[in-house]
Amino acid sequence: MADTVFIDRTDGPSLAVAATPGPGPTVVWLGGFNSDMTGTKAVALEAWAEGRGHGYIRFDYAGHGQSHGRFEDGTIGQWRSDALAVIDHCTTGPVVLVGSSMGGWIALLVALARPQRVAGIVLVAPAPDFTEDLMWAGFPDAVKDQILTTGSWLRPSAYGEAPYPITRALIEDGRNHLLLRAPIPVTVPVRILHGQADPDVPWQRSLSLMEQLAGDDVTATFVKDGDHRLSTPRDLALLSATLEQLLAAIP
Repeated sequence: MADTVFIDRTDGPSLAVAATPGPGPTVVWLGGFNSDMTGTKAVALEAWAEGRGHGYIRFDYAGHGQSHGRFEDGTIGQWRSDALAVIDHCTTGPVVLVGSSMGGWIALLVALARPQRVAGIVLVAPAPDFTEDLMWAGFPDAVKDQILTTGSWLRPSAYGEAPYPITRALIEDGRNHLLLRAPIPVTVPVRILHGQADPDVPWQRSLSLMEQLAGDDVTATFVKDGDHRLSTPRDLALLSATLEQLLAAIP
């Protein structure tokens, strides 16, 4: 497993990064909301990269995992900036982004910000616009009132972890980065994996995303009994095979 180092920045908290050296395109893992770079998929792809001598990077957003900063201070814009900082500081040449859940939203935002660097994208249960459509739109009025008046609300975790804050800043900043309301000018190859038993991000949203992506080289694979995390051995084999096929198709 790659050693963890820290990127010191003038425009944000220091970020924890684990980089596996190797030829490109460098694969960059973009994790989900309130997750960290030690998750099953992130570590499995690192082992896959090490086995092939391929360049790979995983990292923690500010306020996540080993990175500095407070989770409650984070926003979509902040975490987008974190991903751009890692790519700009730790890679040269083309990159392939692998984004899970919120990381799928971040991956698309990075591709829009660095179109000359991103050669392809793999998305796992992608959740663009989740702060607005999957959080705010479904919150009861009492929860919305609490967020607006106090600035945050502690949301119970569906995965047995401690409740985590949903802040007014997260919701309001998310509105500055919404993607599914208009065509998305991303034209690189995109591969989408989504479980049809996902309780957090409905698989139909991946169909909506496909329709909005400007590129034609976009395919989606749906796993009938797959959950949101898609972390079973079968799911991991599908993820690594999808990534390998995408890399082989990149000139």
